[in-house]
Amino acid sequence: MGEELLATQYLTFVLDNEVFAVDVARVREILEYTSVTRIPKTQTYMRGVINLRGSVVPVVDMRVLFGLPEADTTVDTCIIVMEILADGSTFVMGALADSVREVLELDPGLIEAAPRVGSRVDTNFISGMGKHNNEFIMILNIDRMLENHAAHSIAEMAGGESDHLYA
Repeated sequence: MGEELLATQYLTFVLDNEVFAVDVARVREILEYTSVTRIPKTQTYMRGVINLRGSVVPVVDMRVLFGLPEADTTVDTCIIVMEILADGSTFVMGALADSVREVLELDPGLIEAAPRVGSRVDTNFISGMGKHNNEFIMILNIDRMLENHAAHSIAEMAGGESDHLYA
């Protein structure tokens, strides 16, 4: 029973036929794709913002952020709304995914370090590699994937509790 308590739950999703995961504790909700309002003169990975029950939520295109080819939206395209930590503050961000798969538990002992080479994604964003049903899953460090200029841009768009992020 002690080992079960150590297992972490991850939300798995797909980008360009690769499986990724984020800690489910950081996921607020999953939305069907809705129109995103573009913001002029933002980075290419910034898809824009959505109105989520009266709050402005910035949306990042993870394909572009990771250097993967852009794709058209489909019926499976969704926005994963997550909490991001930066400089001791929390803000909410949406991330586009081709599709969401499932929530699964991975024992930390079965998660290996991120590879230094051989991945199509910048491995600085990857906290580890898990394996489930003979398939590798890239576990993302969502805080690290948005460090530096990305976090600053998103924090400015998010407003509210993140206004003081880079004061």
